[in-house]
Amino acid sequence: MTAAPILLDLGGRVVPVAVRASPLARRMSLRIDPAAGPVVVMPAGARRADAERFLTHNRVWLAERLARLPQRVPLVPGARIPLLGIDHDIRHVPEARRGVWVADGGLNISGRIEHVPRRALDFLRAEARRHLHTRAFDLSARIGRTPCRVSVRDTRSRWGSCSSRGDLSFSWRLVLAPEPVLAYVVAHEVAHLVHMNHSPAFWAVVAELVGDPRAAKRWLKANGAGLHLYG
Repeated sequence: MTAAPILLDLGGRVVPVAVRASPLARRMSLRIDPAAGPVVVMPAGARRADAERFLTHNRVWLAERLARLPQRVPLVPGARIPLLGIDHDIRHVPEARRGVWVADGGLNISGRIEHVPRRALDFLRAEARRHLHTRAFDLSARIGRTPCRVSVRDTRSRWGSCSSRGDLSFSWRLVLAPEPVLAYVVAHEVAHLVHMNHSPAFWAVVAELVGDPRAAKRWLKANGAGLHLYG
């Protein structure tokens, strides 16, 4: 069962703090997850009241850290979002009756303005499925393998995964990253169809598919958390 978050008052702003118990934790700790927000981790034997006191003691620290975080980017007219790493402005074109389309550096969306966020998100997810499915099957064919299934989700902890039966799964947010980064993540999971490890042989398959992956890995490390700010 997931514990209810603790609602912490930061001087007029109430912030929900997720509560997680960890048998490996030696002491209480507080961190900010890029996607989930503040998280307090409790060691074995700690009580919820202990976590509440700990948060009260550290609320100034938390308020300062939250103030430094970049703001989320809602999918509304005027927002700028990356599509395969290239910035596009969301434009509301109510009279067009064309759904959603990309043109002239913009993500153009027709219909009622209150439907813009949902239509923008649906479009991005569809584009992610199209790019990730195509790339996954193309790269798999190059090494003589076929994925059992390719799914696209809004995963938080990883960009992609490969199951023992050959199911590939990816975060739709990869469509926001530059194309070489998306290609690297797909190649990484496709290579697991051959080697379910990170041995030199595994990395040799990755290099065969997309070349040197180091630049893409650096980009994800530096910018990956920011992809969770959109929408």
